[in-house]
Amino acid sequence: MTTALLRDVTLRDGLQLTGKTLDVATRVDLARTLLRAGVPELEIGSMARPDLVPPMAGSLDIVAALTPEELDRCWIWVATPRHVEKAVAAGAKNVQYCFSASDAHNKANIGRLTEDSVAAMPTAIDIVKEAGGRIQLCIATSFTCPFDGAVDPDRVRGIVADPRTAGADDVVLADTLGQAHPGQVRDLFATAPVGDRRPVFHGHDTWGMGVANALAAIDGGAQVVDGALAGLGGCPFAPGASGNTASEDLLFATRPDYLTPQVLAELVRAGEVLLAELGEASRSKAAQGARSEAKAFDWVIG
Repeated sequence: MTTALLRDVTLRDGLQLTGKTLDVATRVDLARTLLRAGVPELEIGSMARPDLVPPMAGSLDIVAALTPEELDRCWIWVATPRHVEKAVAAGAKNVQYCFSASDAHNKANIGRLTEDSVAAMPTAIDIVKEAGGRIQLCIATSFTCPFDGAVDPDRVRGIVADPRTAGADDVVLADTLGQAHPGQVRDLFATAPVGDRRPVFHGHDTWGMGVANALAAIDGGAQVVDGALAGLGGCPFAPGASGNTASEDLLFATRPDYLTPQVLAELVRAGEVLLAELGEASRSKAAQGARSEAKAFDWVIG
C-alpha cells in the first residue's frame, strides 16, 4: 500500500456544522500551525453563502491574509463559475469545484441538477487555468445520498469520464455520509477512469469506517485523503452525516515522513485548543490515545 498525502479540511468541512464561528485571525493562525507541522495541503474555506453556512463567512479574508507560498498548498470550495471568479480575484490559486452525484443532494446543497453543474464546469476550468491555478472535480455523495439512498457507481464513473470534467487536475470522490464500506471504496477508486488526474478520497466516520475506508481508497489508487482535526465537521445539507475522519487518526495510520511524536503532539494540542473554543467533543481515537497512561509508548504526550 502506497502512503497518501493528507489534506486537512478542518477550516472548511470541519467548521461547517459547529455551533460557533471562529474569527479570521484564529483561522489563519490554525492554517499556519498545520502548514508548519508539515501537513501538505489544506482546505481553508468556502464560497458558500454565509447566511446559509455562517462558519464560512470571511473565507476570502483568509485567502488575503496568507502568502502566495502558503496559498500554493491551500484549497477553497466552490460550486459555480462565479464562485471561481471571486475566489481567483481574491488571490486563491486552487479551487475544489464540487457538486453531487445525486440530483436530490445537489439541489439541496447547490440548488441545481447535477447536469447543470457538469455543464458549467468547463467555464470554471477555463477561469482557473487562465489564472495559473489548479481545479479539482469533487463529486459529493459518490456512495450514498441522504435522500435517494445508494448511488450507482456507474453514475459516478460517468461523471469522471465526462469530457466536460476532463480538464480537472484532481478527482475527489466523497463519502459524504460516511456510510460506505472499504470494499466499495476500493472498488470505486480502482475502476474510476481518472486518467492522469490525481485521485483524492474525502471520507466521514459516521459508521466508524473512516480510517478503514481511507486505507481502502489508497489501496485502490488514491493519492490524497481528507481529514479534519478531532473528526470535526459534516455537511449541513446532508441529514445523517457526522464528522470527517480525524486527521490525527489518518496520520497515525499512514505515517508520512514528517510525522513524529512531536508533530502528532502539536496537532493534538491544536485540536484541543480548537475544541475548547468551539465547545465540541473530540472524535479522534489517536488524540485519545496520545493522552493515555501508556507512558512507555513514544506517541503518548508527556
